[in-house]
Amino acid sequence: MSWNRPDSGGNGNGQPRWPDLSQMRFSISPGTRRIIKWLIIPLAIIILIVIFSIIKGIWTDWLWFSSLDFSSVYSTILVTKVTIFFTAAIVFAILLTGSLLLARRLGPKADIPLVPIEGLNNLRRTAITGIILAIVILSLIFGSAAQGHWETALKFTGGQAFGVADPIFDKDIGFYLFSLPFHKFVQGWLLGALIVILIATFAFYAFNYSIRRLSLSFSVGVKAHLSILLAAILGIYAWHYFLDIYGLVYSERGAVFGAGYTDVHAQLIALRILIATVIVCAIMMLVNIFRRGFRLPLYAFGLWIAAVIIVGAIYPAIVQRFQVNPSELARESEYIDYNIEFTNEAFGLGIIEEQQFPAGEELTLEDIAANPATIENIRLWDSRPLLSTYHQKQALRPYYDFHDIDIDRYETDSQYRQVMLGARELYQENLDPKAKTWVNQRLVYTHGYGLALSPVTEVSEEGAPVLQVKDIPPVSDFDRFQIESPEIYYGEKTDDYIIIKSKTEEFDYPLGDQNVYTEYTGKGGVSLGSFFRRVAYAWQMGDFNILISGEITGDSRILYYRNIHDRVKQVAPFLKFDYDPYLVITEEGRLVWIQDAYTWSSKYPYSDPLTDGTNYIRNSVKIVVDAYDGTMTLYVVEPEDPVVQTYQEIFHDLFTPGTEMPDDIRAHLRYPEDLFLVQAQVYQRYHMKDTKVFYGKEDLWTIPEEIYRGTAQRMEPYYVIMRLPGEEKEEFLLMLPLTPENKKNTVAWLAARSDGDNYGKLLAYFLPKDKLIYGPMQVENRIEQDTAITEQFALWGRGGSTVIRGNLLMIPIEDSFLYVEPVLLQGASGGLPELKRVIVASGDNLAMEQTLDGALDAIFGTGPAPTPTPTPEPTETPVPTPTPTPGGEPPGEIAALVEAIQEHLDKMQEYAGTGNWAAYGQEMDALDADIQRLAELTQG
Repeated sequence: MSWNRPDSGGNGNGQPRWPDLSQMRFSISPGTRRIIKWLIIPLAIIILIVIFSIIKGIWTDWLWFSSLDFSSVYSTILVTKVTIFFTAAIVFAILLTGSLLLARRLGPKADIPLVPIEGLNNLRRTAITGIILAIVILSLIFGSAAQGHWETALKFTGGQAFGVADPIFDKDIGFYLFSLPFHKFVQGWLLGALIVILIATFAFYAFNYSIRRLSLSFSVGVKAHLSILLAAILGIYAWHYFLDIYGLVYSERGAVFGAGYTDVHAQLIALRILIATVIVCAIMMLVNIFRRGFRLPLYAFGLWIAAVIIVGAIYPAIVQRFQVNPSELARESEYIDYNIEFTNEAFGLGIIEEQQFPAGEELTLEDIAANPATIENIRLWDSRPLLSTYHQKQALRPYYDFHDIDIDRYETDSQYRQVMLGARELYQENLDPKAKTWVNQRLVYTHGYGLALSPVTEVSEEGAPVLQVKDIPPVSDFDRFQIESPEIYYGEKTDDYIIIKSKTEEFDYPLGDQNVYTEYTGKGGVSLGSFFRRVAYAWQMGDFNILISGEITGDSRILYYRNIHDRVKQVAPFLKFDYDPYLVITEEGRLVWIQDAYTWSSKYPYSDPLTDGTNYIRNSVKIVVDAYDGTMTLYVVEPEDPVVQTYQEIFHDLFTPGTEMPDDIRAHLRYPEDLFLVQAQVYQRYHMKDTKVFYGKEDLWTIPEEIYRGTAQRMEPYYVIMRLPGEEKEEFLLMLPLTPENKKNTVAWLAARSDGDNYGKLLAYFLPKDKLIYGPMQVENRIEQDTAITEQFALWGRGGSTVIRGNLLMIPIEDSFLYVEPVLLQGASGGLPELKRVIVASGDNLAMEQTLDGALDAIFGTGPAPTPTPTPEPTETPVPTPTPTPGGEPPGEIAALVEAIQEHLDKMQEYAGTGNWAAYGQEMDALDADIQRLAELTQG
């Protein structure tokens, strides 16, 4: 388009003048027309690509959900998104179009000065095209913004009541979680839409006036139009203030989270005044339609600004500063109580059974003998070095590896045993570079195989774990660990898609110098039986080979979203998930993953939020994923949770009642670590129920630290099998000790039960405050100040080995505690970590021996009595030296012992350098015997 303008200079006074439309000719040159035509073609192609890409994505997602029998879940989400999108887009388009049409009717009627008919028509066509394009684009933007709130809309329609009301406005908690967010979304969307419509309408008027060379003096109709829009915006803003009243329950102004004294007695009044002020301003806008000028709207906005500053900000600040701060506890006590009550309820802490634990000075041999199942299940293996051991001993091929180690329990040979296990998954990135072909990565190397499993307490003579499930194919001497379907198509490292039932055989597992091949017989995956499906998935995966490969047949299926985390997030994006899904062997010999899922919210009134904003959480769903065919079942294990009830109301076919969970899977439910850690962090402060104690922060707790690889780190919750006080038998628990803030002694311990009908019950045991109960870090300090132990560590270090001190476990037994820490040794070249010593502490006694039984015997049995250590504070303790005879020379036996000790040390260094740990251990035993004899002689 060209605007041919003979004279466009100034007006002679140095000022630019309006374009003289009488001198302009609106025309499009032939060259411009050709450019436009050529631009239309690629633009149309781009639009078609976008449309087909959306259709492709919808279709492939539908096929994937249908393969899991969850098509109704996808259709519910899709229909909701589409409905919201088109509703929002159409409503916005109608509002904007109606406003612009009204502006056209009410705008100036004067003709455009001396414009030729052809130019005028071109101008009109251009303007109409631009306006339509702007309406379409803005409608798409507002539609897209709205459809992102599909979950908010669904929860509004299906929200369930909590049966608990907030203490300020007497609204059910469900109102804050399900209704209020929807109202805020609608209010925010309408406010944004009306502001854009006002700007577009004003711009339309301005353009109409300017093109006609008219001054911007609005008629009564134009004035009324803009005033009504402004009044509507103010009305929406009054709604905003009204919703902010309920938002006071999330206030952070007071002593605690939630509405405080100032919010209830000042900010609430201020918001009500602001609502009235905005409504008055809106009325003034409408009254101004019938008055000359714009003074009244200016006064209205001035009144609003003054109200916001004086009433909305200054008045509450004065109340806070002069009424609340000088007597904060008295003013805020009521609201502190609300915060304590609602935070405990929101994080599930209200069900904690709080008891006193006597914490006797030390255990006795009778106590140990009375708890054999606890002793036999003390975990000696740390998951981190054990993962390295599994990698070196059980990966077996470069393309196999273990992602992590899980802890569980099984009943074998009528014994309840805690075990550690890892899934042997396929790592395609570890294939030889020349083997990383498309056929190998997509058709041949498709799955991992089996697992490794070992009891937590058993150790071989070489310091290695005793494997009860091992090798490929997996073998075990226990009937309970016989695995019928060891293939792992779905796991924690299965990140890539694969195609099964192709013309190429799948690699199953290695067998000596040969490989065993297989064909997938499960029902997982999406069929590639048609040309259009192959096109769609070639596009979806960005892999043209899917379309052209001759290896794919009509029976072939594509398996994707195989990573457990990705898979469950795709099906239930509204849930949060525990970081660690764990593998279970069913009684039928199948492998399944159990993934803990959480319902959550950041809208629970008066509940103090975590750093990510979450202030309500429940482990209401357990997801079971078959490792072979990928089928998923979402079991509801906490049916009384109103949030999961809401999702059940929305997605009728997604969830399965927890009562339908098979018994062999139910027996392996664990209380999840992530939830337990969150609850422990909240409980550190919210165990204080007394308002004054809470306000003064007089009894804050914290999670203790422990030593790992020479560095202090926060202690993690740990699973144990033990007998709780007052119970008749041992059970599987998750527990964690707690210490006072800035102190090292233990003040309490938390436990979460996992077995049978007791699953999910929380216990808190409070320790006496009038005596010292060693905390984990104090025991670590005692270990570091023990001369014999530190000398042994130093000897290993001089030999080039790395000493790995595993998790320190603080295990309640009877009415006291047993502290156990394994010590592992790893060669200088990063060899196999081996368990070489076990440290046990009880009361003031501490012992380090080669085995757990040996350390227990040293403290409680008939073996050499351990030397009590003094205070837990670290001190420099001199190394005992032989006492010389009056003649200045050691006695003959002492001299021989000294020479033998030096010889043992030399040999140990030699064996450590060569990695001969068996001989190293023999020399260590001989060294211990000589040192013990030397101590007897010198102390005698």
